[in-house]
Amino acid sequence: MTAPRTHIWRLLKWGRTAAKHGALRGIERDPNTPPPVRRMVRIARFGTIQPAVPDYAGAFQDIGPAAIKLGQSLATRPDLVGEEAAQNLLSLQDDLPPVPFSAICAEIERSFAAPWSDYFASIEEEPVGSASIAQVHKAVTTDGRTVAVKVLRPGVRERFARDIATYEWAAAHLEALGGEAARLRPRLTIANFKRWSNTELDLRREAAAASELAQAMRGYEGYRVPDIDWDRTNGRVMTVEWIDGIKISRRDDLRAAGHDLEELSERLVLAFLTQAIDSGFFHADMHQGNLFVEADGTIAAIDFGIMGRIDRQARQWLAEILYGLTTGNYRRVAEIHFEAQYVPSHHSVDEFATALRAVGEPMRGKPVSELSVGQMLDGLFAITRDFDMQTQPHLLLLQKTMVMVEGIATQLNPQINMWDVSAPYVRSWIRDELGPEAAVADALKENVSTLLRLPDLVRRVEERFPPRGGAPEPAPLPEIELMWERRQREGKSAWGYLLAGLVGAGVTAAATALGWIF
Repeated sequence: MTAPRTHIWRLLKWGRTAAKHGALRGIERDPNTPPPVRRMVRIARFGTIQPAVPDYAGAFQDIGPAAIKLGQSLATRPDLVGEEAAQNLLSLQDDLPPVPFSAICAEIERSFAAPWSDYFASIEEEPVGSASIAQVHKAVTTDGRTVAVKVLRPGVRERFARDIATYEWAAAHLEALGGEAARLRPRLTIANFKRWSNTELDLRREAAAASELAQAMRGYEGYRVPDIDWDRTNGRVMTVEWIDGIKISRRDDLRAAGHDLEELSERLVLAFLTQAIDSGFFHADMHQGNLFVEADGTIAAIDFGIMGRIDRQARQWLAEILYGLTTGNYRRVAEIHFEAQYVPSHHSVDEFATALRAVGEPMRGKPVSELSVGQMLDGLFAITRDFDMQTQPHLLLLQKTMVMVEGIATQLNPQINMWDVSAPYVRSWIRDELGPEAAVADALKENVSTLLRLPDLVRRVEERFPPRGGAPEPAPLPEIELMWERRQREGKSAWGYLLAGLVGAGVTAAATALGWIF
């Protein structure tokens, strides 16, 4: 277990790096910052020269790989880090200098316990991508297929484990201060971050996530996931089909290749909704570098280290919330927040509906270039404090991905309206999943499942309460406390009784000798 002084030293060191980028100024000035945190910030920034404009992204970049990932997750938390910091963190690029090719080859051989030439005919020395956790090289397998090989950076697991331990320690102490810090639930935020990071640090799990998403999206035309080469994949190395396409960020190249950018933007939005609402399992790292457009217009996704999952009930609430916001039914949106217990019951549904109207009404009918999903989320975060809404960690990845998808869709088509694109899909999903037929089907499924479990339930009851045998039921016997049980209960032992007897005998003899007892 890491000593508290080690955690404090790391926090001060990171804080000093952040101070050099002016990234602590907002924390120090925020009236909700607990006094102990403000004092620590002052110590960290002492003697530093701070720039006039804070560079939060630069601070996280300099602190290290785990901080880069943490900064990207905090980019969707303006309630936690502030509006200015959240906007700046959106520019945080997970791009680091590459590891030497010899170290990558050694890592491949260590993971497979065999020469890399047993699996690959060739590997290009220059990586096609170098991020905080892994880097990717183009390669050709021994059977002649072109693939992408993703390899973990040496020592990255150990470094992440060390840094996350300090994040957990800091979050626990921050939450224990109570007040606004407790409402924001930093411990759960770090717990979710740790879970996402552990998934990214095990490339077998990333490969499994890609396989699951490919299966879920099999019936969706125009969006695909590359195939996994399981024979060349393990915990530290993942091999996938090579994607030939144009990065979705290269707008001019896409138009020159004859692609319909407006159609691409709508298809991307609907692909995200299909993943999130229909299957409840979505690609949560849909930034521009992870999406390509192939020659036939198919959108191909890569990098499945961060995936989001939403259970059926939460998806139903999400669909109704989105539909309510697109149609202006703020009362129903408010009711869902109370049903989901996102808002404590002592608040007024009507007052919350009015607050939601203030957020949603300005967005209706306007292009995303004027008002956006990101702005909507900012507005929702602004009213959470007034209604004592705690952070919902299971929705953080969804919020982050919505902002990413909106950004890409806007770049492809500045006039796109996310609500207009989403409304038909959400309306259809609600009709299919929440309509009368769906309710009857769900009830039948649940009731039949209950009936099928009855025989097993009866067997378990009989095992717990077996039938009577041939002998008559015995008469009740009185409860008698055993001698050793009583001594144990009273905290006495045989030696205690012996000692008490000797003391008593001595006192009696002394009293007789003194003439006190005749």
